[in-house]
Amino acid sequence: HSMNLVDDFAFPLPIIVISEMLGIPLEDRQKFRVWSQAVIDFSDTPESLEEYKYKIGEFAEYLEYLVRKKRDEPAEDLVSALIQAESEGTKLSIEELYATIMLLIVAGHETTVNLITNMTLALLNHPEQLEKLRQNADLIDSAIEEALRFYSPVELTTLRWAAEPFTLHGQEIKRKDVVIISLASANRDYMVFSNADRFDIERKDNRHLAFGHGSHFCLGAPLARLEAKIAIQTLLRRFEHIEIKGEREQIKWKGNFLMRALEELPLSF
Repeated sequence: HSMNLVDDFAFPLPIIVISEMLGIPLEDRQKFRVWSQAVIDFSDTPESLEEYKYKIGEFAEYLEYLVRKKRDEPAEDLVSALIQAESEGTKLSIEELYATIMLLIVAGHETTVNLITNMTLALLNHPEQLEKLRQNADLIDSAIEEALRFYSPVELTTLRWAAEPFTLHGQEIKRKDVVIISLASANRDYMVFSNADRFDIERKDNRHLAFGHGSHFCLGAPLARLEAKIAIQTLLRRFEHIEIKGEREQIKWKGNFLMRALEELPLSF
């Protein structure tokens, strides 16, 4: 038997979870794969830019429809709650509402898909670590943290602007300079992690930055960890023997500078 882990398992689980939370109808959920890819993909040609604009336009139209529907028929879901929410007597503007829902949809599943597939790949590439996890199920939480560090689902942060001037390793940064932080690089910092390029599910003091830090820390981190835990535990419980189908060299990472994501992960079991 075989499957593509990305399409057959890693994508469906997070999209079901975030859709249930947001109140998105079952028949609309598959569309979000295409739209969320458009949001995070880098457009470097006129053709891809036009395709990007078209897909983002579709996404925006759907959000308008969804908000309209939830205004008319509010339910026990997050979109309805956002529409009704007030902060100090002020409701979200329509632009803030659309942006928040779009962020929740994209961030609520894309990064978790990457975590599940990247962790599976890391375990299969390090069979001794996989065997450790099979023999000791209590290592699952530590294994997830190591997967987050080793193959960070998000490689780069979104744009930041320096609040004040400072110097870092001889590089002068002025106030209001644009700064992009490489989370993936920080997570392989040999000054912080011993044997930083080694995948070790028993790593101690694993202070990775996969979910960001401070005011930018990912609010969905507990949900992502829980989904990954359920997914990996289920995968290992259901399949006593699992391996990469075909040549490892043929496994391709997506050409995306923001996310660490696999095109596909063919498995046999």
